[in-house]
Amino acid sequence: MLEGRDWFSVTGATAEELARLRTVAPDDLPKRYLDLLAFSNGGEGPLASEPYNLCLDSAMTVADTISSDNHGQADLEGFLIFGSNGGGEYLAFDTRRRIPWPVVTIDMVAGGNCATIIAPDFDVFYDRIGIETEAA
Repeated sequence: MLEGRDWFSVTGATAEELARLRTVAPDDLPKRYLDLLAFSNGGEGPLASEPYNLCLDSAMTVADTISSDNHGQADLEGFLIFGSNGGGEYLAFDTRRRIPWPVVTIDMVAGGNCATIIAPDFDVFYDRIGIETEAA
């Protein structure tokens, strides 16, 4: 997983941590997302497109964020935040849309009204992880 890519991994999520996330998250979390957490329960690396960096939240951080209603910000309802770019933007699934959920960036100050789709689904997003620039 992420072989040959620039990714700073940590120990993978336990079965219990993934089970807790599945319990509090909406149904149909992408398999590839869960596989990534099983491989690296957090971590950081470049992205081949905007926002150019991924700081992946751990399964428990995501579960706690869901349980606390997305940091108490009402305008984030319908977004499942799974990380950030490390510089002021959340990375999230837009669960207000049909499956597969698009991956969006959300300015941490402006909130959900400024969500911008950066990938049509997690599979496309995953293919950009650990790669510095897109192929020409």
